[in-house]
Amino acid sequence: MTGTHTTTQVNTIVIGGGQAGLSVGHHLAERGVDFLILDGSARVGDTWRQRWDSLRVFTPARHCGLDGLPFPAPPFYFPTKDEMGDYLESYARHFRLPIRSGARVERLSRIGDRFLVVAGGMRYEADNVVVAMGNYQRPRVPAFARELGPAVHQVHSFDYRRPAQLRPGGVLVVGLGNSGAEIALELVKTHPTWLSGQPSGEVPFDVNGLPARLGLTRLVLRVLFHRIFSMATPIGRRLRPGMLHRAAPLIRTKSRHLEAAGIVRVPRLAGVRDGRPLLADGRVLDVENVVWCTGFDAGFSWIDLPVFDASGEARHEAGVVASEPGLFFVGLHFLYAFSSDMIHGVGRDAARIAGLVARRAVLAGPRHAPLHPGPSHGLSTVGSIQASAPPV
Repeated sequence: MTGTHTTTQVNTIVIGGGQAGLSVGHHLAERGVDFLILDGSARVGDTWRQRWDSLRVFTPARHCGLDGLPFPAPPFYFPTKDEMGDYLESYARHFRLPIRSGARVERLSRIGDRFLVVAGGMRYEADNVVVAMGNYQRPRVPAFARELGPAVHQVHSFDYRRPAQLRPGGVLVVGLGNSGAEIALELVKTHPTWLSGQPSGEVPFDVNGLPARLGLTRLVLRVLFHRIFSMATPIGRRLRPGMLHRAAPLIRTKSRHLEAAGIVRVPRLAGVRDGRPLLADGRVLDVENVVWCTGFDAGFSWIDLPVFDASGEARHEAGVVASEPGLFFVGLHFLYAFSSDMIHGVGRDAARIAGLVARRAVLAGPRHAPLHPGPSHGLSTVGSIQASAPPV
């Protein structure tokens, strides 16, 4: 634990300052729980600001607000990624949430009957820890990606920003989820573009059309994804294991849009031959660029607790880790429902977990003085967000 020098006592640590962490923080504050949010970014909302330049949220503004503060835009407007980041920052400021920015968590473990969190040169002891982040922390590419020759420029969607990053010539986009579809649609304007993979279905209507505005979007997001595909229903419990590893259906950009734009659809990528991408049908593509839209791993190697199964999935029941009392997850894909990792769906899980934390705090009674934001702790209740320590 080199570099750590101060130990702070706090009832609850929330790890992650994105929409899940802010939502948990809001509900903890409402219940009077002493807590602190730790976030590795320099500013609240940076995880959105650092996405590709043209990205817009895949759902309209009416479904982009967190509990207590609607998104400030017309209901059917699709916010840009910077607008989403700025909204999250304003949310933290509006509710004066205690956040330590620039504090990337390096280790979570036990010390006696409490949790020990090491982050940004600080140690925190807490009765409760809420890991409030999605499964999308570490970019994933197939092992054979390293076999592509130096003539092929590779970039993951995590690092993609704009077409100018790529070399002149053809580009293969690997992975047909929402990110892959929208990146391919952007790239085809400047590069010959091939798109590999099959979508996990499509939302069967135009999200900009009149039927969507009249209620179809709400039906899909708030009824199907939020209530029917959930652990509360037999169909949700039956579908959940398969849906844990499936991308969301195409929402805004559909197959017909890709074909109309001149994007060439090709089979899945099977490997590499002579330093070039090899398709499942045996063809080799002579392209200068590959954009990997192949998803992410959870990246929870810093959690030094026996809470993961053989496949690396966290063992929990709707976010509650029974084997480690006081440890919770919020923001994971299908944590409780298919909407659990979506902006409009995270609030329900956050409120439920905050209620469980508050109940534990009452049963435990006071163990230490509440941690209040202030100069002595290097905290900021988001006005102008200041990084209290450099990212690590």
